[in-house]
Amino acid sequence: MKNKTEFDIIKSSGAKAKFSIDKLRNSLKHTGANHELVEKIVDQVRDELYEGISTNEIYNRAFALLKKRKSVFASKYKLKKAIYELGPTGFPFERLISALLTYSGYRTKVGIVMDGLCVTHEIDVVAEKNNTVTVIECKFHGEEGRNCNVKIPLYIHSRYNDVKSHWNTKTNETKTLGPGWVVTNTRFTLDAVKYGTCADLYLLSWDYPFNNGLKDRIDRLGLYPITVSTILSSSEKQFLLSRDVVLCRELWKNKFLLDHLGISITRKSKILNEIEQLCNP
Repeated sequence: MKNKTEFDIIKSSGAKAKFSIDKLRNSLKHTGANHELVEKIVDQVRDELYEGISTNEIYNRAFALLKKRKSVFASKYKLKKAIYELGPTGFPFERLISALLTYSGYRTKVGIVMDGLCVTHEIDVVAEKNNTVTVIECKFHGEEGRNCNVKIPLYIHSRYNDVKSHWNTKTNETKTLGPGWVVTNTRFTLDAVKYGTCADLYLLSWDYPFNNGLKDRIDRLGLYPITVSTILSSSEKQFLLSRDVVLCRELWKNKFLLDHLGISITRKSKILNEIEQLCNP
């Protein structure tokens, strides 16, 4: 009989890959679950594997087991899917990136028009720190399995160069324009990374750079989007997003918004308890 860890699984992109018990174990550890619970879930999921199972089915099983034990573990586990739920526009994602930088010591603005030498450009996020200005372009994907290919950094690099060319003509400018950033909620292809590195662009994706990707930064700072909640409904999340409440921290500061949703006192208490746990990095 085939070893349960040797099965082929189907990724969201449709490609086949070997099941990795270590990837599953590490993703569960990131939720804050203790060793005993992690190993228990790993064993249960492994026992239910079969040839050709999808990564989505594996995720759903692990998510259900985590939620049964503690909702905040399940909330952290669904972070990647929660970012997809910020769509369909990329604006909430830009707000999320702005918040990550703000809590990292930057002063940020979203949706700023900057002059280029040839044309003007609307920049998703402009950040400033230590007298250096950073222009950041975000590429949001609302569907799983779509990676950020080389065309994206190529296009953004050309826009950045136009802004930089104009910047260099400003004789009285005391601030430095730093390297351009490209940020995506998915992954970069190998060619995208290769080009970005060669062109001196800073690339930030779900898991890149290693140990400092979006997932790592969000976990480290406790800046979870409200879409990670396992208690709020989809319509309630959309209501909050329409009020520019993107982060759990923002909801914690604006608890009165839950009253507009007609939520019962008991359920409101459960939501706020979940939010409070998520806000503590």
